[in-house]
Amino acid sequence: MSPALVLGAIVVLAALPSPAPARDYGRQGEVWSVAETDLLAQIHGKLVQLEKTGETARLNAQLKRRTIARVNRPIPVAGLTRAEAPRKWSFDPTITVSENVADDKGRLILAAGTRVNPLDTVPLRHPLVFIDGDDPEQLAWATARNKPAAAKIILVKGAPLELMKERQHRFYFDQGGKLVSRFGIRAVPAVIEQQGRVLTVSEIPFPRAKGKSL
Repeated sequence: MSPALVLGAIVVLAALPSPAPARDYGRQGEVWSVAETDLLAQIHGKLVQLEKTGETARLNAQLKRRTIARVNRPIPVAGLTRAEAPRKWSFDPTITVSENVADDKGRLILAAGTRVNPLDTVPLRHPLVFIDGDDPEQLAWATARNKPAAAKIILVKGAPLELMKERQHRFYFDQGGKLVSRFGIRAVPAVIEQQGRVLTVSEIPFPRAKGKSL
């Protein structure tokens, strides 16, 4: 190796940092052991305390009462009024398939873009009648106009289980107003019937008994 290369190597080695020896820097601050209580232990302790004081039983009883009350009287559908003027329109339930539909063996059932009308395979055999179950006039009108086998009465307000026992007729409830929202119903009574390949939706007013108000 030439003197120049040897000198270059020495210069490079001299420029590299030398390894630092291990040193004990001592304690730099106070050190404490972990004092927090285990979260699961906290939860368990709280539950044990609730059980001892009877609070668990009270909360369970309260939840049971609320659940029963909600089943007996669901939350009324908001935004509806009693029909004061007739309104009628058609609703086409036809949908367009957004992607291919295949069976479990991969065989094509419906191609993307196909238009499908559910009424072609599942017709609406019974009219749907929407009423306020707390309105005696609407109840009387619905049960008199629509015999049990002729229509499905759907409440937007009221106590369906209580009415079933009282009138010996099955009542349904539009939970969350999904149906009235879907069909654009703004007032009751309202009736949905099938007419060919579309549904006809009607809001039907009838004379109010004297002394009655909205």
